[in-house]
Amino acid sequence: MAEYSPMMQRYLETKEQYKDCILFYRLGDFYEMFFDDAILVARELEITLTGKDCGQEEKAPMAGVPHHAADMYIAKLVNKGYKVAICEQLEDPKNTKGIVKRGVIRVVTPGTVVDSNMLEERKNNYIMAIFKTGIYYGISVCDISTGEFYSAEIKDNNNFPMLLDEIARYTPSELIVNYMMSDCTEEINKIKERFENLYITKLDDKHFSNKLENLALRFSILDNNSKPIENLEERQLAINSINALVEYIEETQKTTLDHINKIVIYQISRYMALDINARRNLEITEKLRDKSKKGTLLWVLDKTSTSMGGRCLRRWLNDPLVDVVEINKRLDAVKELKDDVILRGDIVDNLKKVYDIERLAGKMAYGNANARDMVTLKNSLLKLPEVKRVLTNTKSKLLQELANNLDELQDIYQLIDGAIIDDPPMTIKDGGIIKLGYDEEIDTLKTAQTEGKNWLVQLELEEREKTGIKNLKIGFNKVFGYFIEVTKSYLSQVPERFVRKQTLANAERYITEELKNLENQILGAEEKVVGLEYDAFVKIRDEISKNIKRLQKTSEVISNLDVLTSFAEVAEDMNYCMPEVNSSGTINIKNGRHPVIEKILGAGTFVENDTYLDKQENRVSIITGPNMAGKSTYMRQVALIALMAQVGSFVPAQNAQIGVVDKIFTRVGASDDLSMGQSTFMVEMMEVATILKEATNNSLVILDEIGRGTSTYDRFINCLGSCRIHSRQRKMWSKNTICNTLS
Repeated sequence: MAEYSPMMQRYLETKEQYKDCILFYRLGDFYEMFFDDAILVARELEITLTGKDCGQEEKAPMAGVPHHAADMYIAKLVNKGYKVAICEQLEDPKNTKGIVKRGVIRVVTPGTVVDSNMLEERKNNYIMAIFKTGIYYGISVCDISTGEFYSAEIKDNNNFPMLLDEIARYTPSELIVNYMMSDCTEEINKIKERFENLYITKLDDKHFSNKLENLALRFSILDNNSKPIENLEERQLAINSINALVEYIEETQKTTLDHINKIVIYQISRYMALDINARRNLEITEKLRDKSKKGTLLWVLDKTSTSMGGRCLRRWLNDPLVDVVEINKRLDAVKELKDDVILRGDIVDNLKKVYDIERLAGKMAYGNANARDMVTLKNSLLKLPEVKRVLTNTKSKLLQELANNLDELQDIYQLIDGAIIDDPPMTIKDGGIIKLGYDEEIDTLKTAQTEGKNWLVQLELEEREKTGIKNLKIGFNKVFGYFIEVTKSYLSQVPERFVRKQTLANAERYITEELKNLENQILGAEEKVVGLEYDAFVKIRDEISKNIKRLQKTSEVISNLDVLTSFAEVAEDMNYCMPEVNSSGTINIKNGRHPVIEKILGAGTFVENDTYLDKQENRVSIITGPNMAGKSTYMRQVALIALMAQVGSFVPAQNAQIGVVDKIFTRVGASDDLSMGQSTFMVEMMEVATILKEATNNSLVILDEIGRGTSTYDRFINCLGSCRIHSRQRKMWSKNTICNTLS
């Protein structure tokens, strides 16, 4: 059998290194796929499948996409759960004899997308690494587009449910797991079942190293309170997962991403625990039925002006606080913004003109920002001094902190403003992006270009006068360069010094020695100035990249301010009250309303109601009534109001006292798991048993129709088995309490 052609051999060598990827192989103006990749891509993208001679008897299956439109096709494949390796030409084909050198410049996976066209503006795109050893887990999470990096350890008695809760907290698009985690088939299947379209990559255990030296040198490793962590060696599970995730990111992106410079190793107990069922049943960020935003708590509270603020609001809703002091700092800031209409209006007016500084900083560090991105960044920075001025006289502690931490970044503004024209082209390699006055050499060459055009106009007038040819004109095209064009009716007047260059149907084109000299000067200047402008742009981008930490700090301030302002806007529009948040363990809500239903129905339509729960005689409330009476609505309303208060938002009520809740559990709806041999009743009982096992003295539990079809007494006796086991450790509802209440 004949060998493959040299080009195809190179392709196969590259494909061997990226077996789990679809290889986009650059050939001229197209990215081509061959063999199985071509068949798969033709099917998934609905493009034509052709063939290519490859040195064998049969042609190799081939499919291709234009290189200028590749991002669109890559996005479709990644959204379908595929990894794409981009193999680019590393040499200029014009200056290369033989096969052009090629290499993979980037691997695009669901969790490593950085192109803004492939990302949701108001949602983070996280990739998560899970390191499992025994019954414990180390997790790390990163959004490459923003540089956020978090890590934690799960070392408790009920670790896998806690892992599911952390996955639900971040909803990553890709998981990286070690062999032990991958070999736990039951756990992996549950993860796949709970999180659809989640791409899972298994990495060799050697990637999950326990080395600390490089991490400590490259990253600021902080705790929940932004303080450096001492005794890092004690966070070994977190370190294993961090090392794997950092290595995976660098291997796929083929570069060191400087904007990922801070890692926060957090304590899970810092935030309210929301299990996966609670997040789903309360519809906090997406609807249970169609995954949409409309009809969720996020939809109600999101009046943010920036994409950064939108992502920050989503994070806050996923991470309600349990620290009373921090919660009240947020509430005080919201109160000041709500009460001061002028202050709030000034902030909103300025924030509406601020673009996504967070992701623009990432693009600068990544090296794919263009001149338009710089102008967008400049226009955003223009508004920062006014925002800082507006915040200067605020009184609440949190707003004062934001004012003090807001870096106006006017040195970066001045750099961009002095260098980049206001309306630059999309590409950065064709020139036309640097302002006059920024670089002397570029100015000189641009002057030569301008003067050269004047010289051409003058030469055209002189030649008309010398030859008497009235319609003589000087033109240009990329093939022949500059030329003198004369129509055939004047050919008899053409002088001998004109050298014929091209014949057309109705004219002849000529060149002269003087025109040739001008051409060399003009085209030489144009070619050189393009290169100089590109070099100048790259230097400006590199200079901005040195200030990534400042840009990130400013984007954090702006996003926090945006969310607080959004809370104030919603509170004003929907007549919400400021809750009293404390550690009393009491929930006392007067004239409460369901935030989502109220917004859908309109103000004044929802019937207000009260709630009182404490840790003594009013620990349990049992709600009865006919179908469609609003029982489920009422229960969810209490949970949402508690969550809103601990996020720092005002709440839909006349007044509310919220004793901090450490966990919210829900058991809502009927479902079975027949594939695992579990009936509806068994699923319900297992979920309730888990709740009773995990709930603490400060937890809020919502149980909606437990044990349907089973006698009242039996269903509670069955589900309270674990309660008796843990009653010594935690204050729980006893069997007698439940039965007496029911009777």
